[in-house]
Amino acid sequence: MQPSQRTSRNRWMRLIAGAGLAWLLSAPAALAQQPTAASDDAAHQAFNNSCRTCHSVKEGDNRLGPNLNKIVGRKAGSLPNYNYSPAMKDAGFVWDQDKLTRFIVKPDEVVSGNKMQPYGGVSSEEAVKVIAYLQAAAEQH
Repeated sequence: MQPSQRTSRNRWMRLIAGAGLAWLLSAPAALAQQPTAASDDAAHQAFNNSCRTCHSVKEGDNRLGPNLNKIVGRKAGSLPNYNYSPAMKDAGFVWDQDKLTRFIVKPDEVVSGNKMQPYGGVSSEEAVKVIAYLQAAAEQH
């Protein structure tokens, strides 16, 4: 093999090795960010068990309760075309994960006088799954 062929071959080998190393280094981080199918299923099931009777994740699909499409980051009581309780209309906060978790677990402790019907309560762990589902659904719509 001539020197110019060796130099060219070495460049290609370094390029391939570098690309492979970059892929290997980025793969664990990318995989860690991907929720597993099992966690997606558990989150969807938690929503179905606790919320689906009264709520939807489809924009504009208000039922007994307001739709929950993109609720994280939304001002409480602000959806048009839904008849919120005066307490919810005047709540004066934006839903974040913590506030929403607390509301799912004990609604009256967050907004006293809200219209959410008693449903037997949800554990904090289930509430976290519900919120994961709501956030995943918001990304898809």
